[in-house]
Amino acid sequence: MSMTHYKKLRRQRGIIAGVCGGLGEFFGISPWFFRFIFLALIPLAGSPIIPYIILWIFVPPKHRGW
Repeated sequence: MSMTHYKKLRRQRGIIAGVCGGLGEFFGISPWFFRFIFLALIPLAGSPIIPYIILWIFVPPKHRGW
């Protein structure tokens, strides 16, 4: 019987709320990529602030002792 290890999306300590750091760790890429995407979407697609706040609320932090 093998144990399957699933990655969990968790917020990291970050610049604002750790959302981009958590996404970067989950997908295995730099958090700066997600920061750039969020900033690039501001003039192109309106406000990415709403999805960011939703992720901030619903994605639990990795370290509880902030």
